[in-house]
Amino acid sequence: MNAAHWIGGFLEAQAAERGAADNTTAAYARDLADFTRWLTARGAGLDTAQRADVEDYLVTCEAEGLAISTRARRLSSIKQLYRFAFEEGLRSDNPAVQISGPGKPKRLPKTLSVEEVDRLIEAAASQGRTEDDRLRNACLMQLLYATGMRVTELVTLPVSAARGDPRMLLIRGKGGKERMVPLSPPARVALATWLTRRDEQEAVAHAAGKPASVHLFPSRGKAGHLTRHAFYLLIKEIAVSAGVSPGKVTPHTLRHAFATHLLQNGADLRAIQTFLGHADVATTEIYTHVLEERLKELVLDHHPLARG
Repeated sequence: MNAAHWIGGFLEAQAAERGAADNTTAAYARDLADFTRWLTARGAGLDTAQRADVEDYLVTCEAEGLAISTRARRLSSIKQLYRFAFEEGLRSDNPAVQISGPGKPKRLPKTLSVEEVDRLIEAAASQGRTEDDRLRNACLMQLLYATGMRVTELVTLPVSAARGDPRMLLIRGKGGKERMVPLSPPARVALATWLTRRDEQEAVAHAAGKPASVHLFPSRGKAGHLTRHAFYLLIKEIAVSAGVSPGKVTPHTLRHAFATHLLQNGADLRAIQTFLGHADVATTEIYTHVLEERLKELVLDHHPLARG
């Protein structure tokens, strides 16, 4: 296999053998294309690059002002490519195996208060040009907060998962792994209401000769469903309507709020891990630090001896 085809073979392997999501393989492709261009500019290639080349590339990335998280991700992509090349016999060595990453600082996830989430959900029900849009938006926000889904999991949710007034929602997460998450009563009501309206829309489309959609949130775009970008813009509009700073509201912030609020109300950390679809409970433990920080603020702000 020519070195120029390494990336293609690597991406195919990630998708087929490891079940990597489309967004993950796209990130690998961008990172490796940038690394390949950098190597070409200095007269090297993937097949001839040495450890010093990889380290120099990381230094260049740092000099360009790239964030630590971006540099860590690019190194991870390079490491995995060369591991693939070594396992496939494309190279007899792995020039990146002993290189350490820049080390990402632990940042506590941004979250929202219960009151802010209530305002967002209320605003979503009145956000949209048509009644159909408003019912869809209300369902999106209710499901996002009730389940803690990732945005991709939400917008690609199949309509089959919503049939039969489910008490539990089946979610297909990263790597095709499935998990069950219970639905709150308000989320079930919003889901049933939107499903009725969605089916009415589909009936009209079918009568016009258009194919039926398999998605709960269909779209006329190429993807066939509401896109991550469109929902990101929508949630910013909802934040403005709710009087919540748009800078602190993203789809992922609602996911963090879901986990934090569960933990605040006594939920088991292992249960939250299952709901979020985390492979390792260590990932979920970050929310305990969020609570610790909030408790410190509570004492500093309200304890009489802490004032002044």
